[in-house]
Amino acid sequence: MLRLKTLLFLLFASIGILAMGLSAAPAYAHGFGERYDLPLPLTYFVIGGAAAVVLSFLVVGIFLRGEYSGERYPRLNLFGLEPLRLILSGPLTWFLKTASLLLFLLVIATGLYGSERPVNNLTPTFVWIIWWVGMGFVVSLVGNLWAVVNPWKIIFGLAEFLYHRVNPQWELTLGLDYAHRVGVWPSVFLFFAFVWVENALPESASPALLAWLIIAYSLLTLGGMFLFGKHQWLRYGEVFTVIYGFLTRFSITEVRTSDPVVCHECSGPHCSGGTSNYRSGCVDCYECFEYARDRQLNLRPPAIGLHAQESLPVGLTALVLLVLSTVTFDGFSDTPEWASALGWALTQTPQLTSPYFNGLVIANTLGLVLFPLTFAAVYWVFCAMMQGVVARRGAPGPTPPQLMTAFVYSLVPIALAYHFAHYLGFLLIQGQLIIPLASDPFGNGADFFGTASYVVNITITNARFIWFFAVMSIVVGHIIAVYLAHLKAVTIYGSGRLALKSQVPMLALMVIYTVVSLWIISRPITE
Repeated sequence: MLRLKTLLFLLFASIGILAMGLSAAPAYAHGFGERYDLPLPLTYFVIGGAAAVVLSFLVVGIFLRGEYSGERYPRLNLFGLEPLRLILSGPLTWFLKTASLLLFLLVIATGLYGSERPVNNLTPTFVWIIWWVGMGFVVSLVGNLWAVVNPWKIIFGLAEFLYHRVNPQWELTLGLDYAHRVGVWPSVFLFFAFVWVENALPESASPALLAWLIIAYSLLTLGGMFLFGKHQWLRYGEVFTVIYGFLTRFSITEVRTSDPVVCHECSGPHCSGGTSNYRSGCVDCYECFEYARDRQLNLRPPAIGLHAQESLPVGLTALVLLVLSTVTFDGFSDTPEWASALGWALTQTPQLTSPYFNGLVIANTLGLVLFPLTFAAVYWVFCAMMQGVVARRGAPGPTPPQLMTAFVYSLVPIALAYHFAHYLGFLLIQGQLIIPLASDPFGNGADFFGTASYVVNITITNARFIWFFAVMSIVVGHIIAVYLAHLKAVTIYGSGRLALKSQVPMLALMVIYTVVSLWIISRPITE
């Protein structure tokens, strides 16, 4: 029987081989976005992708046996290297925090006082491309940079420091008790509002509107920190801290501390201090990491942080499903089928002419509502099928809602894969706008760095590369999801054979989603 390390090596070696093969694709000097015929019929890609997912299921079922605790995996502590520790925990951290705060203020200023044309204003490009898309790539591949550069955390931390200098015996918070039964539901609703602005609001690229929305969210976030405490609100109510917190579990780095005194006082979702699960410390708990003396910044195998021993709260499960479904809707909204639906919605609502309330807004809002509900319903059905498979073999098992919370982390690689597939071209092409905007952020003709005349290079990538990258991302993401789901099943059911049988419905769900994902990303190319 192969050990877990061997299986991980084989899994990620295969990913590396796929990546090298993809990088060997030739570059073509064609305009990005032009009509492009797929190198092979879409059916071949769909069959191949589905077969890869099924094959991974068989390989994992054969070679992964017994219970896996999730603690035994190779780690390299970067803080163990003194030069790296001094750089990463000192000057680099303060530089990133200072740059983040200055950029935050600049983005608000350019939104309020800069050009009204989105393409000539720093705010829309920075918010939607550099920050939202780019940060998603960074936190999921490298590590939780957001925990360092979160501007609201920095601002409140400065206010706490100044307040403590004046009143050393007091804390800058009212210290109200947060209702833990509410959990992360505020983040769920705030994230839905965020994606509604992104996908349904026609004026989502308006610099002034974005600036005012940032100001409003800042008041809400800083107010929540003042009412409940900085870490309490970051833990439950600051939506991007919550989202990036679970996306970073896929990354190749982790923060870890084994300070039992600090961890005992923490009740964060990632902290196991003071409980029977506390062995080698708490992982990815930035609240403990901020105050602990014994700190580690470790390199680790990708995606291993998604093997959570505990079942997630219902609110966090809902948030993961919301992220997965809304990024899928974002891709589906680019298809000719959705364009036809929008055209029909406009013909049915000719009397609605307001830019904020018309047929397009109604249709996109309904899409944003129906996609998460459909995802949740389908996920419940397959979890019920999983329970039925186990029950027919006489083994008691969790209920469908319990299975939904137990296996939801295995869906995160799928959400990330689709995020990579859908946004890479957008980041590479549209992201170049940051080069001229760095010299002329207000759009008033300035040229601070000599790059204001830069013209976006649309030949930096091509449809062939984007297509193969998208296929690779989606298939590899689903393979990793199969692996994580099987790990969780072994943990729940104990028996490797029973765990394998229980995962047949989950495999079917992932194959179906692989097929749907490939179809969605092919539509703008084939039409």
